[in-house]
Amino acid sequence: MHNTPRVSIQTTDFDVAGEIAVLRAGDHRVGAVCSFIGTVRDRNQTSTDPAGSVQSMELEHYPGMTEKAIEAMIDAAHRRFDIFGARVIHRIGLLQPPDQIVLVIVTSAHRGESFKACEFLMDYLKTQAPFWKKEQTTEGGKWVDARVSDDAALARWGIQSSNA
Repeated sequence: MHNTPRVSIQTTDFDVAGEIAVLRAGDHRVGAVCSFIGTVRDRNQTSTDPAGSVQSMELEHYPGMTEKAIEAMIDAAHRRFDIFGARVIHRIGLLQPPDQIVLVIVTSAHRGESFKACEFLMDYLKTQAPFWKKEQTTEGGKWVDARVSDDAALARWGIQSSNA
């Protein structure tokens, strides 16, 4: 087993290839690696400006609580899916398009379990993890709520969003 934490909340960027290499290191059972990288878009759901309107996004979290919530989510993924390892990195602070925000990596013997677990973890992160996002747009700053579509994505796993 690795000494690398399963969850990192950080202001610094992450190296996807390096993180995948660490999660796979020495585990010859791994036949599949699934990863998801979320980035800052230059537009939001309500943007009508074709040039984009999001200038920056500021992410805040509740230290300690956030890591504990994501650790519990990874434990749930291990119970639901036949996976070997999972790693979640989420950035906080001031980010701009096209900065990387989040990385989810899952290893398993076969691709199906990795795909499902990676999607499950992202659906959870989008709705349940205690992060607060404030977008700076050409119209000013506003806090971003979870979308109804995010809640519906989580519901297909049999989890009711606490954001409703």
